[in-house]
Amino acid sequence: MGSRATLITSQLPVTAWHAWLDEPTLADAILDRIVHGSHKMALKGESMRKLAKAA
Repeated sequence: MGSRATLITSQLPVTAWHAWLDEPTLADAILDRIVHGSHKMALKGESMRKLAKAA
């Protein structure tokens, strides 16, 4: 177990998942399995869509 990578992308920060799922037990179960041992990357900067639109 743990020999394969899973990539999950979201515009919703992990801290907001409990409120979004609106079911604390389900949110805890999902986050326990996903967040444990994960690497998080928070992107910064202006949206590429906004930059492309302005050009």
